[in-house]
Amino acid sequence: MTAELQLTLIFMAFMSIVGFFAMGIDKAKAKMKTWRIPEKTLFMIAFLGGGAGVWLGMEVFRHKTKHLQFKIGVPLITLVELIALGYVFTP
Repeated sequence: MTAELQLTLIFMAFMSIVGFFAMGIDKAKAKMKTWRIPEKTLFMIAFLGGGAGVWLGMEVFRHKTKHLQFKIGVPLITLVELIALGYVFTP
């Protein structure tokens, strides 16, 4: 495994952890009816490599699962990230 691939995977893992916790925090804030994390921020986290974590957070916290843009968008972003990862790092 190349150093570039390792760094990319570490970054994506970090962003996925951030995305997972962002979904949990936003769900808790929704229950308390207080300030929320903007949806575009959640999408940006997913787009920047955290798609898997945001998607997992959606399922674990049952958050944003009825929003069509999240239900389709986050898995699509994750799929594109995985395809791009394979394309860039496959010899």
